[in-house]
Amino acid sequence: MSIYELCPTFESEKFIIRLFKDEDCDDLLKVYNDKNALPFFNSDNCDGDNFYYSTKEKMSEAIDFWHMSYENGWFVRLSIVDKAAASIIGTVELCLRESDDAFDHMGVLRVDVRSDYEEEHALYDIFALITPKIHDLLGCKGVLTKAPIYAVERIKAIQKAGFTKSEHLLIGKTGYAYDGYWTFA
Repeated sequence: MSIYELCPTFESEKFIIRLFKDEDCDDLLKVYNDKNALPFFNSDNCDGDNFYYSTKEKMSEAIDFWHMSYENGWFVRLSIVDKAAASIIGTVELCLRESDDAFDHMGVLRVDVRSDYEEEHALYDIFALITPKIHDLLGCKGVLTKAPIYAVERIKAIQKAGFTKSEHLLIGKTGYAYDGYWTFA
């Protein structure tokens, strides 16, 4: 069954990763108006959206777009719940990439977290929970995620989770080439 028909929930000792809900708006605003987290968000190929939402209204508009995108099978956005804090600390975005570059038919994994969770242990727990399931969820040949060179904690986490640095650039819709991608086979 397609992730767009029935979205599963994933759970570890520390986190629950589940389809986002409208009620997540207040917690998500704490993620997407966190200026210290913004440099770690992957907005490559996202038509100019940098994922900084400074008001509840802008966050709500983004959530509306996520609903439309899920309904159209463009991508799925999942909320990351910290079980101990009983709050949402970020999101996971998944989509299947169709392209003419080295990343054709790869699953794209974006992980956005508040800046206080941009540390190796939390990120590793999130990546280790979701990454092995992406092949089955999207029917892809591999997974790619972005970690810029300054994202030292993220890089340690994704390496530990089994990602390796790609030598290839991701070619965007406009022909722009993005670097900093890591792959999981």
